[in-house]
Amino acid sequence: MARFDGRTALVTGGASGIGRQTALRLASEGAAVVVADVQDGPGAAVAAEIEKTGGTALHLHLDVTDEAAWASAVTAVQSRFGGLDILVNNAGLGHAETLEETTLGLYEKVVAVTQTSVFLGTKAFAPLLKASPAAAVVNISSIFGASGGFGTSPAYHAAKGAVRTLTKNVAVAWAPLGIRVNSIHPGFIETPMMGDTDQEPYVATTPLGRVGRPEEVAAAIVFLAGDDASFITGAELFVDGGYIAR
Repeated sequence: MARFDGRTALVTGGASGIGRQTALRLASEGAAVVVADVQDGPGAAVAAEIEKTGGTALHLHLDVTDEAAWASAVTAVQSRFGGLDILVNNAGLGHAETLEETTLGLYEKVVAVTQTSVFLGTKAFAPLLKASPAAAVVNISSIFGASGGFGTSPAYHAAKGAVRTLTKNVAVAWAPLGIRVNSIHPGFIETPMMGDTDQEPYVATTPLGRVGRPEEVAAAIVFLAGDDASFITGAELFVDGGYIAR
């Protein structure tokens, strides 16, 4: 048996980058996967790729900043799969501006996508997670949720820092229920968010001397979602090539 046989997982931001690789990895190990994203074409393509290889998947259009959309997602998942065992809050939005350049509108947008979405999604799916015999939540924070980085992108840092602490708060609250809640902190990963930016500054500050790959983060996410991490909750796992260790 694959380790996620009989379990259902939902991955936000599942259409690309870390989310895509996580959805594919979970499916390859037996999970039915809900690929949630506002990017309908790429999201449907990920679901189709999973089903082509014999897996079970559903693409779900989901605006993670919309509370009503989360309620609809719960209804859709319960109707199709009967419940939810694994929630991966991966959706996020970056920016490169300094504090002085960051408008209130930009700040609020980044926080809504990156931080508020974790609150909304975890709260919405709480009843289904509490009904699961092996529930796990994995929230994607960042090295920038635990460091000042380069002194830019203040909204992203603030949002990812909040995800880090919210993870611990919910982990403590849900520990008596047996629901594990952990955070992953990727370093510089070659994803669409990185775009065509020069990688040299990232490589220079990473002790392993390279940027990471989305599948390397996905492997850590899948570990925390599975039974091998049964005694791990409220923890933060850095997948950063040694950046935080400097």
